[in-house]
Amino acid sequence: MIQWLDPKSNLFPPITRALDDPNGLLAAGGDLSPERLIAAYRQGIFPWFNQGEPILWWSPDPRCTLVPEKVHISRSLRKAIRSTEFEITFDTAFSQVIQACAAPRSYSDDTWISTQMQMAYTELHRRGYAHSVELWQNGELTGGLYGIAMGRLFFGESMFSKATNASKIAFVFFARQLEKWGYALIDCQIENDHLISLGAGPVPRAEFKQYLDQNLETELSHRWYFDIDKKDVVRTE
Repeated sequence: MIQWLDPKSNLFPPITRALDDPNGLLAAGGDLSPERLIAAYRQGIFPWFNQGEPILWWSPDPRCTLVPEKVHISRSLRKAIRSTEFEITFDTAFSQVIQACAAPRSYSDDTWISTQMQMAYTELHRRGYAHSVELWQNGELTGGLYGIAMGRLFFGESMFSKATNASKIAFVFFARQLEKWGYALIDCQIENDHLISLGAGPVPRAEFKQYLDQNLETELSHRWYFDIDKKDVVRTE
């Protein structure tokens, strides 16, 4: 049985108490206040629930992650990067990115990124924790992603694409930039084919917890802007 959170406290149960089925379900209730969300991410916990449900908190085992320097760029994606005209930016259209991530997909009309979630992460963005990556083509936002940065870790939340390869290109540019800045890990939460194709894979929850312990307290000094170009991204390994 999972624990219901105390609305007056930001404490979570230990992640080792998460259920095996459904994998990673740890707790329910509480709110999406900045303080609670920050406390959750620092412990390897994230919210994920459908509209109309109570807030559900998760810490799956294994955890889908990617070491930035190990991002995989297929031959076809390298070709697309070289041949496509685009611009990559940080934090210039956070609201547009999260709204695009929340939009219905071709395979489903449902979204877990409710208005409540959008408001919560927009507040984290205002406080300097949440960041967006935007890919622009001909002045139009066609791909991107958003997530939370803490220490040497980036906790990815969602990505979107309105053009072929747009989200993949945004992701690989972002991974190369995080590598340059010295980030240790991108948390991708739960595996899917899209993430696996980019080099993400599972690690045991205990190993993910070690990443948290070793990297959350390291302060990285950098501004959120891109200073890499195509040759840095499509370099030969």
